[in-house]
Amino acid sequence: MISADLGVDVARKPWTAIVAGVAGLLVLTACGGGGGTGDGGGAITLGFAQVGAESGWRTANTKSIQDSAKAAGIELKFSDAQQKQENQITAIRSYIQQKVKVIAFSPVVESGWDTVLKEAKTANIPVILTDRAVDSQDKTLYKTFLGSDFVAEGKKAGQWLTKEFGSAPGDVNIVELQGTTGSAPANDRKKGFADVISAEPKFKVVASQTGEFTRAKGKEVMEAFLKSQPKIDVLYAHNDDMALGAIEAIEAAGKVPGKDIKIVSVDGVRDALQALADGKINHVVECNPLLGPQLMDLVKKVAAGEQVPPRIETAETEFDQAAAKAALPQRQY
Repeated sequence: MISADLGVDVARKPWTAIVAGVAGLLVLTACGGGGGTGDGGGAITLGFAQVGAESGWRTANTKSIQDSAKAAGIELKFSDAQQKQENQITAIRSYIQQKVKVIAFSPVVESGWDTVLKEAKTANIPVILTDRAVDSQDKTLYKTFLGSDFVAEGKKAGQWLTKEFGSAPGDVNIVELQGTTGSAPANDRKKGFADVISAEPKFKVVASQTGEFTRAKGKEVMEAFLKSQPKIDVLYAHNDDMALGAIEAIEAAGKVPGKDIKIVSVDGVRDALQALADGKINHVVECNPLLGPQLMDLVKKVAAGEQVPPRIETAETEFDQAAAKAALPQRQY
């Protein structure tokens, strides 16, 4: 039975307006209920905890993530950990409190994540690892890992070296600039390289120390290597920024990078490819930082409750001098 008050409302409004109003309420209810979209009716909120801004690679990686989130209509909450694990853990806990839909991060180091990942799991917030892995035995703490095969990158560097110096008489003395101590790329690039060169006794790593993935530290450590090692044939750098810093140290010592000391590094940033084109670096193994588009696709899928592969690798290549010259005009980073 229609009340008197409702009868007054009906008299004041056309029936079409009432129908439209009811339809509008139904639409609002459907959108607000979340449904199967996994986005709460609005933009998916992604909390991303970045390692820092230690290199040109990382800067390109950050820009790719930010640009891709915007293009995908994903609301991005971004934090810079400044190379400190405690800062990343704090950021992840903040994202849990804010009830973001998905959390993604590139872990500073491999170990020490189980507690905070369990907190995210308890809060029913899926986690995606990007660029770097963790050593947790519980693989249910994250949905997938998107990134490079760092062991394969180290092997590629070692394979170039063994080919380049295959016919060299006598020992080949190598110095190694490692990445951040305890990080996945540092551990794996060291392992992959060692696995290859260990087959030939003449290849000797005479000094190995972290350069923290930065140009300044790479220069500093290379200066120390040059003072402590009477003969250096090869520099293996875990990333391009350290190699570029080392080039400054080599030149300051009166030596010719790329000739007196051969250099192989990992990443493929523009500055390194330019140095390769100029003959100051001899070989670069690519590690693609442009993970943003793939990451946003994964974010949408896990937010919707879809199954995704536990491991997704990025497509990468290698560069000699000719390839570097060809790539430079279109290089995005």
